[in-house]
Amino acid sequence: MTYSPVNTIWVLLGAALVFFMQAGFSMCEAGFTRAKNTGNILMKNLMDFCIGTPAFWLAGFGIMFGSGTALFGKIDPLIMGDYSHILPEGVPLWAFAIFQTVFCATSATIVSGAMAERTKFSAYCIYSAAISLIIYPVSGHWIWGGGWLSQLGFHDFAGSTAVHMVGGLCALIGAKILGPRIGKYDKKGKPRAILGHNLTFAALGVFILWFCWFGFNGASTVGMNTDELVERAGLVFFNTNLAAAVACCTTLIVTWIRYKKPDVSMTYNAALAGLVGITAGCDAVSPVGAAIMGLVFGVVIVFAVEFFDKIAKIDDPVGAISVHFVCGALGTMMTGLFATGSSTEKGLFYGGGLHFFGVQLLGVVSVCAYVGVMITIVFLLIKHTIGLRAKPEEEIAGLDISEHGLLTAYAGFAMLPDTISDNDDDEPVKVTGDVPPAEAVPVKRVPAFDDGTTPKFTKVEIICKENRFESLKKAMMSLGITGMTVSHVLGCGLQKGKPEYYRGVEIEAELLPKVQVDIVVSKVPVRSVIETAKKVLYTGHIGDGKIFVYDVENVIKVRTGEEGYDALQDVE
Repeated sequence: MTYSPVNTIWVLLGAALVFFMQAGFSMCEAGFTRAKNTGNILMKNLMDFCIGTPAFWLAGFGIMFGSGTALFGKIDPLIMGDYSHILPEGVPLWAFAIFQTVFCATSATIVSGAMAERTKFSAYCIYSAAISLIIYPVSGHWIWGGGWLSQLGFHDFAGSTAVHMVGGLCALIGAKILGPRIGKYDKKGKPRAILGHNLTFAALGVFILWFCWFGFNGASTVGMNTDELVERAGLVFFNTNLAAAVACCTTLIVTWIRYKKPDVSMTYNAALAGLVGITAGCDAVSPVGAAIMGLVFGVVIVFAVEFFDKIAKIDDPVGAISVHFVCGALGTMMTGLFATGSSTEKGLFYGGGLHFFGVQLLGVVSVCAYVGVMITIVFLLIKHTIGLRAKPEEEIAGLDISEHGLLTAYAGFAMLPDTISDNDDDEPVKVTGDVPPAEAVPVKRVPAFDDGTTPKFTKVEIICKENRFESLKKAMMSLGITGMTVSHVLGCGLQKGKPEYYRGVEIEAELLPKVQVDIVVSKVPVRSVIETAKKVLYTGHIGDGKIFVYDVENVIKVRTGEEGYDALQDVE
């Protein structure tokens, strides 16, 4: 066989980009979940690739691409057989094998997001191996390995069904069997919003996935050595990008109308929905078709997330079921409507009749039936043997500490005091109150607390919105306030905050982020502080804040030993 350097490099480049999607999934899932489970999320996304790689090498590749029957390839441990019948033109076996390996790992990693924050790590490793060993390869054989669906003319160019719908359906069934996270639903079944801890991570993960999707879809041409392949790759790139962008714009508008504000996390989900949905037909539809499909995905993703969260009561922290299962299946079927290809692969809307659309529908249903049965068996076996779900106390503490002994994934950012000195044998420093004359600021008078000369001190505590703090600070400084203590706090008034939404679920905003400013005054009139604060903070809307006034018995400046009035003054 004569190898084509161009085709081989193209396939290997695509494999590298698809591999890097693991980083995107890791960051996306970590960002949409809570900080106490970050290490567990990262570990699972590492291990599904590391487990899936040898599993696919040992059995999966042969089952998927072996020249067996229309239903099953062949058992070929270590990929020792002849695969010349399936290899793309000019591409060596091992280049094709690594390209298919990273696709397999992508299908397995989808499951971790929907089952995040409550799945035992050992159980995850087992079902991840099962997906790579037998579940993904069998349905993949039907579609890409010369099986019965491919013989009927089923079209799934880069894996809306073969990769994404398979992973999404496993996620759906797993999340259903697993049950929702503790605290997700109240006693009446109403969902509570559990916010992800780092939207920046999630956004970066989505952008990484979007970038890598050009390799996922583009390199699925598995060649660039002819004018036809070059033209097809250009169309694939354009349609992939267009569908994702239109889906984002659509979801932005839908959530803006539905929730009164554009939902950030849902819009990022829409990008993935568009990418997943267009993957099946990105080579077969026109840009107009891709745009219409993106618009549909942008609408569907919003209502799919709400359906699983509010009606089906299936807890999916990252929206993986809606993105991969729903939009994967929908995109495959819509290829049967919008394809502009040959007479055998021409969509219903382009005069192709019902046959091609029927084949697409049959493929989606049959793959769902097989994968649904197989993954249900796997999950139930795990559940009734080693257990599928972590213990309640472990889930509450976080899987980082319970599963991995990791106190926090953010140790470098922990705002904790040092508890260990350089020398544990050092004697504690004795506080005498004496200040060396060379270091102390000259003090004219250090009155005793009870000498009857100390003026009145008053503490003014101001609770305000975070965005009003700078204006308040400037106003206080202009009054002559020389010091204040500022804290970020959580609190609420009688109204318990105004309704906000996260991924379509109303946030129970009983505790809202506020700023607390503490000021102790003596020389400056208390009434002036109060009136100035009221003037600066007033908007007339709920949540402007409150002002509390307290009597203070005494003030002591630690550095100089001054007490009372002098302790509040700056001495030159």
